[in-house]
Amino acid sequence: MPHRILVADDEPHIRDVICFALERAGLVTTVARNGSEALQAFRRTPPDLIVLDVGMPELDGLEVCRQIRRTSEVPILFLSARDEEIDRILGLEMGGDDYVTKPFSPRELVARVHAILKRSNGHASRAEAPVSLGALEVDPVQHAARYSGRAVDLTALEFAILQALVARPQAVLSREQIMVAAYGPTIHVSDRTIDSHIRNIRGKFAGAGCETLIATVHGVGFKLGAGL
Repeated sequence: MPHRILVADDEPHIRDVICFALERAGLVTTVARNGSEALQAFRRTPPDLIVLDVGMPELDGLEVCRQIRRTSEVPILFLSARDEEIDRILGLEMGGDDYVTKPFSPRELVARVHAILKRSNGHASRAEAPVSLGALEVDPVQHAARYSGRAVDLTALEFAILQALVARPQAVLSREQIMVAAYGPTIHVSDRTIDSHIRNIRGKFAGAGCETLIATVHGVGFKLGAGL
């Protein structure tokens, strides 16, 4: 079955461009003209991914994301007409998987959508067995993470980053290595985007009782903490 994408943007031309590009790539689209319609569409038929404009009337994209994240880890790709770094960081820290600034390349947007869907739909090899490191458990097949038996809900990209760290538990991974693991070799994001994802992962595991999951090695990158 083709993946279902909810496209929420108050600009008809932008919606048309996005839907045309996604449908040419074999995806099925549903549209919403504002934040309220986006929430209604999400609740009516949960999509596989949401392309969500930040600056919509009634409810903006950040508030829509906040409400969705109360019950769902559905992948969210933010769109914004503003290229302010603080907006990107806020969107990612609220649970967004990626952030694209208008004007954008439809081809790049489709590539980012495919990268997120690949991560969120378990394209890991079925031969990959669950990994246990101390109290940490990571199951690539079930796309599940637990600490001391407590489930930790991660977005697709957060899970991909955790997998990369777990695969080399003694190694320090650079932001570039983490970027490739999460997004693939053809997509570039800023270092601050990677930092935001790392901060989200740390926060979620802290809620499960693990304050030292990921250690920062200044000037190099990140590694699993020693206190697992």
